[in-house]
Amino acid sequence: MTNEEITKGILINYSARISKQRPFIVAFDGLSGAGKTTLVHRIDRELRNNGCKVVIIHIDDHIVERNKRYDTGYEEWYEYYYLQWDVNLLSTDLFRKLHNNKNDLILPFYNHSEDTLTLKKISIPNDSIILIEGIFLLRKEWRSFYDYTIFLDCPRDVRYERVLKRDSYIGDYQERLNKYKRRYWPGEGYYLEGDNPIGLADLVIDSIE
Repeated sequence: MTNEEITKGILINYSARISKQRPFIVAFDGLSGAGKTTLVHRIDRELRNNGCKVVIIHIDDHIVERNKRYDTGYEEWYEYYYLQWDVNLLSTDLFRKLHNNKNDLILPFYNHSEDTLTLKKISIPNDSIILIEGIFLLRKEWRSFYDYTIFLDCPRDVRYERVLKRDSYIGDYQERLNKYKRRYWPGEGYYLEGDNPIGLADLVIDSIE
């Protein structure tokens, strides 16, 4: 599916939306290495070329401090799925406020180098399209907030190769592999089985780019 076709689907749903007094919220979900960020930036350009006001939100900008998601006594996959984000805070301060047409959001942004959170303001233009990108977006706590949902379904071997090459901050190749085996891939498997994001998404894209 081309970027133009994806954009057309968003615009059709945007034009037909019932709630015209608040932003139109589009979720781009997918597992690690599926190509979510790349796709979102392409769709952003397409939408802006069509005269739309667009705001991009990366859910990974809003994770919690390290001591709240590591060495908690839980298994690592559990920490990844349940503790990586303050799910309730984002429900209240991000999603509900978008639904209530708040023009200014105050959200915690995570600083990786300092392991700290800083509150920053995000300005939301009236009549805008919000592109939210990240993993686990279709979890039960958040799924009802979206107006349109897209899931990038990328072959496992392609995703695995991408992340193991990409995530050098974890350490050498073996350290990356071990961490994905302990933490990320089991958490993703839990999400696929428990939340069924592929079955719930409005649009599933086969992504191999």
